[in-house]
Amino acid sequence: MSELSTLARPYAEAAFRIAQAESDLAGWSSRIATLAAIVSDAQVARLNADPAVDADRVAALVIDVAGAGLGERGASFVKVVAENGRLALLPVISEQFDTLKASAEGTLEATITSAQEMAQAQVDELVAGLRAKFNRAVNVQVAIDPELIGGAVITIGDQVIDGSVKGRLQRMSFALQG
Repeated sequence: MSELSTLARPYAEAAFRIAQAESDLAGWSSRIATLAAIVSDAQVARLNADPAVDADRVAALVIDVAGAGLGERGASFVKVVAENGRLALLPVISEQFDTLKASAEGTLEATITSAQEMAQAQVDELVAGLRAKFNRAVNVQVAIDPELIGGAVITIGDQVIDGSVKGRLQRMSFALQG
């Protein structure tokens, strides 16, 4: 994964510089997320991985599917990424772009994964705690993973706060084995 991050970084940074110059961080974030979703589609991924299919054809397909909202600069970005054989990295590029965007805006991106659906008051309480801990605004996404059994796991960048029952059981098992 770190190799993918290293390969994706220059593209994310270039897109970020363009977005800053255009004062359109949100628009570029949306464009790159759309591109990431397109190249993640199984059929597009197969075409992209097929050495018999020219990179320009795949780029043209991605641009066509993305539609007019991509714009001329967005289409140029896709072509450069495709020419360098990096279309498959668009999901990683999107993540890195959003990290740069959040940093520039003074916000943190967090994911709260809980074993069951949380009440909005619970989410608000966790967000308030994260805001106080990191002294920054927090954008949160909430996911559900019944395998956690109970509790929640909060992911902020490369930090993970595991308050799940599953995590506690794993830590206890590890401690008993050691």
